[in-house]
Amino acid sequence: MTISRRKLIQVAGVGAAALALPKKARAAKKTLRIIQWNHFVPGYDKWFNGQYIKEWGEKNDTEVIVDNVGIPAINPTAAAEVSAKKGHDLFMFLWPRPAYEEDVIDHKEIYQECEKKWGKPIDLAIKSTYNAKTKKYFGFSDMFVPDPVNYRKDLFDQVGGKPDTWEDIRKYGKMIKDKTGIPVGVGQAAEIDTAMAVRAILYSFGGGEQDEQGNIVLNSKHTVEAVKFVKALYEETMTPEVLSWDASSNNRAMLAGKASVVLNAISVTREGENKQMPIVDNVWLAKAAKGPVRRMGLEHVMGNYVIWKFAENIEGAKKFLVDLVGNYDRAFDASEGYNFPCFTKTVPKIKEKLAHDSKSKPPDKYAVLTDALDWATNVGYPGYSNAAIDEIYSTWVLNTMFGKASTGAMSPEDAVKEADAKCRQIWQKWKERKLL
Repeated sequence: MTISRRKLIQVAGVGAAALALPKKARAAKKTLRIIQWNHFVPGYDKWFNGQYIKEWGEKNDTEVIVDNVGIPAINPTAAAEVSAKKGHDLFMFLWPRPAYEEDVIDHKEIYQECEKKWGKPIDLAIKSTYNAKTKKYFGFSDMFVPDPVNYRKDLFDQVGGKPDTWEDIRKYGKMIKDKTGIPVGVGQAAEIDTAMAVRAILYSFGGGEQDEQGNIVLNSKHTVEAVKFVKALYEETMTPEVLSWDASSNNRAMLAGKASVVLNAISVTREGENKQMPIVDNVWLAKAAKGPVRRMGLEHVMGNYVIWKFAENIEGAKKFLVDLVGNYDRAFDASEGYNFPCFTKTVPKIKEKLAHDSKSKPPDKYAVLTDALDWATNVGYPGYSNAAIDEIYSTWVLNTMFGKASTGAMSPEDAVKEADAKCRQIWQKWKERKLL
């Protein structure tokens, strides 16, 4: 049998293409793009970027690309991606972002898959990612970060007290400042640590932006009492520096010996330990401070991954989140106890790990966090973190309310009325969009 020259070239072409296929298939393997913050405990990024995503990528024939950004870049980057309808497959926020509900998939099936494997998620995760009106999960929480009181034990010992209640912090904080010049450090600025701290005080005094049914209730005697308290705390125990703090100012102040008390996650003590700073042995942790009504602390960070509707690898992003939850024992260790799991069964020995820490002095310094779920709550307590709550949080309405009263720019009552009016305008806007 003879083959024409033309036919031979055609066959040869097919053969060459066939030989090239495996290479082409390898080059065309899937890609998963993730954006998240520069973790406050650098060891986590080292594990996640340097080890975990490589393992996962190999198992799932996917090239995983992680972009880490500073906290100030998160919101503008998200806005740009939504505007362009192009960007990362997985986008991680550090707080609930229900304002993007219409731009993201429903993350319900990710929760369902995780629940099948590891039981129900903590209530805090649902309150931070679920819209009770639309019945949509606008995000997925893998972790939360408790926000205990970080305090200088040596200074509190000098005045014979502990920071168990907000009244204790005011009383002993004033004594410490009068004696040593070292102030209390609770933010009064347009940044996220302030936003969490003022809510911890507000909620512990019985106030809040909304009630359980989602009605605005900010203008109340409880809120006015909380604002009056913070004004007194500012005047008696603080310095004007807190009015212009950024998200890491409280960390720096504590480790530089310039604060007696801050509200922060354990990134303060971990940084001190990892850099072998002598001061860290005197920085101890206490539960969220108790107010007149309850003991309550905001989560310092609420992990909130979203998958955009326009993501190019939606299925890969879903699987990545399920698998990450399944590896949370490793994530907890890599974060040095900073990332607490939203599915508690994934870190079965968390209490033992917190009670026997190899870096801290004493070794049980972190044991105070074992009951964090009893006092940690979500932005928008006692309701859900809805789109209006998101905007109130993101535009620093409460931070401004407290700051204006503390500095005397407005009376506590007027500052509360002004903030309440802003909240009602925001509420109306989101009700018209049918997301409330």
